[in-house]
Amino acid sequence: MYDLLKGLRVVEGSAFVAGPTCGLYLAQLGAEVIRFDNIGGGPDFRRWPLSESGASLYWEGLNKAKKSIAIDLSRPEGRELAARLAAAPGEEGGVFVTNFPVEGFLSYERLSALRPDLICARVMGWADGGPAVDYTVNSAVGVPMLNGFSEEARPVNNVLPAWDLLTGAYAAFAIVSALHARQRDGKGREIRIPLSDIAGSTMANLGYLAESLMGQDRPRMGNDLFGAFGRDFMLKGGQRIMLVAITPRQWKGLLQVLEIEAEVAALEAELGVSFATDEGLRFNHRGRLFPIFEAAFARKTLDELKPSFDAEGVCWGPYQPMSAAAQDPRLIKGNPVFADLTHPSGATYPAAGFAGTIPQEIRGPARRAARLGEHTDEVLSQVLGLPGAEIARLHDAGIVAGAKE
Repeated sequence: MYDLLKGLRVVEGSAFVAGPTCGLYLAQLGAEVIRFDNIGGGPDFRRWPLSESGASLYWEGLNKAKKSIAIDLSRPEGRELAARLAAAPGEEGGVFVTNFPVEGFLSYERLSALRPDLICARVMGWADGGPAVDYTVNSAVGVPMLNGFSEEARPVNNVLPAWDLLTGAYAAFAIVSALHARQRDGKGREIRIPLSDIAGSTMANLGYLAESLMGQDRPRMGNDLFGAFGRDFMLKGGQRIMLVAITPRQWKGLLQVLEIEAEVAALEAELGVSFATDEGLRFNHRGRLFPIFEAAFARKTLDELKPSFDAEGVCWGPYQPMSAAAQDPRLIKGNPVFADLTHPSGATYPAAGFAGTIPQEIRGPARRAARLGEHTDEVLSQVLGLPGAEIARLHDAGIVAGAKE
């Protein structure tokens, strides 16, 4: 946690991954992020994985460091309350993150009528307003046709919701940009960010689109790294690692550690090529190179290789389950990004703070997610300025709710 956005108030009305991720990143940089949900929770409140108590580990992971208010959004008074909250006054307020539809009670037209300088980042599925999630956009953009091995006929989906995560980060960046512009011109803006546009733009930026338009739809390559030397290899003892050699130094160090310089030199002489500085040649001739490396790795254990790998700058990583990653000091255990917290589910486990590090700033501890409705009264009083009697009436009418003990 850092305080770069301290004082900024962001209201979030969203669910699933992209919108909550945007709010999470802003909160981890010091913004006060207030998430409103339906009383009893929104569509993602019980989403798997679940704790032993039945609470969503997913929900409490994506909503760390936020405040929570519970509102009955099915009733007109509740919807009006949510709209007022999104457009609440204050010089450092007027920022709203949502994946609610373009039209409706949270449309920009209605919200900007309450606050003309409102900044709204609206996560969408398709740019035309059609429904979509990461997995359906991913299938449409063609990535599952690239995953897996050549002998497989069935598409292979990603486990990681990459487009959701990129969209959340993109929305946070867009909000900060719009805030900078608002300081200059005083104008509000709605920024619509469809998953489909993030996916399509990313594939274009990486050259996949141009490659396919030139009649070169990329075939499946299993674990081979496209355009360079990289693949999974099995070591003596059964450990599997992912190895990549892109730079000349990485390639040279790898050959030295595995003691296969002579074999590779003989192959270069046979083919009339030099692999030393051309990663494309290593890729083109990987079918001849891989057996040399497979045999060399089969003679070595990871304990034997690791010191030399590190000394020579070889780029590699182990294949390991998440339970092992949790004990890896380079990833989680002992990493200052993480802090052991007791979460609303009652479970205690490492919680991630801001993933970047700012050496000139003091890192604050990660903060847990709120219990649903934990800050209802505080938000109604401090943000909307409602008196205690009005807050009590809203509770009695079932328009709002606090956290259950």
